Amino acid sequence: MSKNISETTKVTTDFKTIGILISFAVSLTTVYISLKSEIAVAMQEPKPIITQVEYDLKDELLRAAIMDTQGDVELILKKVEQLEQRIYELTIER
Repeated sequence: MSKNISETTKVTTDFKTIGILISFAVSLTTVYISLKSEIAVAMQEPKPIITQVEYDLKDELLRAAIMDTQGDVELILKKVEQLEQRIYELTIER
């Protein structure tokens, strides 16, 4: 069932296959040139500047998130302590 490829093997192509290969090469080249030009433009543009107000807002948001998380952790610790106490009491009763 398998064919051996050797020097005498004939490879044939039709116009459709050649057209597909050429269009693939052209589209690949177009994408490459487009990306290269976009990269060149991006390198020339100035970097965005973070204002003091934006920095302060982000800092405030992070601090609020940390405090909220700290409250959640304290609540979880209380629940764990209650569960430990209940488990201890149940083990003593038996």
